[in-house]
Amino acid sequence: MAVTITADQVKKLRHQTGAGMMECKAALTEANGDVEEANTILRKRGLASASKKAGRATSEGVIGNRLSADRSTGILVEVNCESDFVARTPDFQQLVQSVLTEIEKAGNAANDAWLKDPSGPVQKLIAAGIAKMGENMAVPRFVRYADRGYVAQYIHMGGKIGVQVEFAGVTPAVGSREELTTLAKEIAMQVAAASPMYASRDGVPAAVLEKEKSIYRAQMDNSGKPANVLEKIVEGKLASFYRQVVLPDQASIRDPKQTVASVLAAAAKTLGAPVTVTRFARLKVGEASQ
Repeated sequence: MAVTITADQVKKLRHQTGAGMMECKAALTEANGDVEEANTILRKRGLASASKKAGRATSEGVIGNRLSADRSTGILVEVNCESDFVARTPDFQQLVQSVLTEIEKAGNAANDAWLKDPSGPVQKLIAAGIAKMGENMAVPRFVRYADRGYVAQYIHMGGKIGVQVEFAGVTPAVGSREELTTLAKEIAMQVAAASPMYASRDGVPAAVLEKEKSIYRAQMDNSGKPANVLEKIVEGKLASFYRQVVLPDQASIRDPKQTVASVLAAAAKTLGAPVTVTRFARLKVGEASQ
């Protein structure tokens, strides 16, 4: 039985890939309506970019943030509403602060189930906010880092994007240095601007790597090149993939001639300590509802 392809599916795939409408419809038909599979089909045909074009959601709200004085604990939370007008009101801003306080109080007990518990503190705050401000609201996600390293944050576009980065190797002496503050801000801004997905190459799942390799091989199916040459080309393409999605492999936004890895290495030399990024998070308003 043929699957009916909707206009919304075609639109979503076009947003993800930049491919033409007819190509998207054909790929969706071949994939029986599965948008992710259709995306892969288009990439194998060379009709789509390697990464999705994220951040096209329409929901409003802000990314709230809180950072402890000693920078050992940091919280980011996305709080959504229907209009940017409401998002800018003092009542909504206070709601965001109240949600942050509840996450802070819950500590390690704060998880996704806790967040979405209808009888829990966050959902009670949201219900009260909806009643007071007259718009639908939600808290789809939060990120909390605690007691594992030095935490830095960066808030961009008035709260539309929030970044949190955790560093290892920061001793008390290093933690008070201005050079570390400068480095932390630069790396957080890098995450905000370049949207990496992984803190290291080792963090890329094997399944993701294998999928990328299969796509590159499919793109060269009829090239006639020997297998050993094809594998070298695949490895070259994989290096390009790493430069897109792995933070240390990315070109620095401050100096594109340097990689983030070289920026970190130079800073470690200046600071006298091997400072590294262990994890990071980038939240953009609306992405959770895509």
